[in-house]
Amino acid sequence: MPTIQIKGMRCGHCAASVTTALNAIDGISNVTIALDKGEASFNQSKDVPMDAIKKAIAAIGFEVVG
Repeated sequence: MPTIQIKGMRCGHCAASVTTALNAIDGISNVTIALDKGEASFNQSKDVPMDAIKKAIAAIGFEVVG
């Protein structure tokens, strides 16, 4: 289960927005957010390029760190 650091998530609404954005990417499912750590974990049914993930997160106003 890949885990990414996301800069700027602070509340439940932030977590819901990130969850929705990641679930909309073909190949990603079961997104879990850890607000206290600023992390999102998810399952991948196929290889998803990190650029696609970063773009989806940036489109909603957050940034993937690293």
